[in-house]
Amino acid sequence: VQLQASGGGWVQPGGSLRLSCAASGFTLADYAVGWFRQAPGKAREGVSITSIREGRAYYADSVKGRFTISRDIAKNSVYLQMNSLKPEDTAVYYCAASYLGGLSVATDEYNYWGQGTQVTVSS
Repeated sequence: VQLQASGGGWVQPGGSLRLSCAASGFTLADYAVGWFRQAPGKAREGVSITSIREGRAYYADSVKGRFTISRDIAKNSVYLQMNSLKPEDTAVYYCAASYLGGLSVATDEYNYWGQGTQVTVSS
C-alpha cells in the first residue's frame, strides 16, 4: 500500500503547478483524499480534500479560487492544480487517504500518507 506524491518544484509568483498523488495497492476511489502542506516552523494544514468518488470538495480559504482538486479513477490518482501561486504557498505538500470518506482536515483521520513534494514559490 503506497501513495506517491509528485509534481512539486520551483515556480515564480503567479505561476502554476500540478501535483499528482498516485496510489498503489488499494483503490483510491474508495477513500477521501486530501492535500496537506507544511511550511517550516508551522503545523501541517489541510489545503484541499475530495470526498469519496469526487462527490464534494473542501478548500482552505487561503487557496479558494486558485487550487482545484480532481480525481482520475482509471489512473487511481488525485491531482491538485495550483494556479496564481504565492510565496506563502511554499511548503512541503502531502497527499493522504482517509477511509472515513468525508472532508475532515484532521490528520489523524487519514490512514495513508505520501512522502511529500516540495513546492517553492519565489522570484
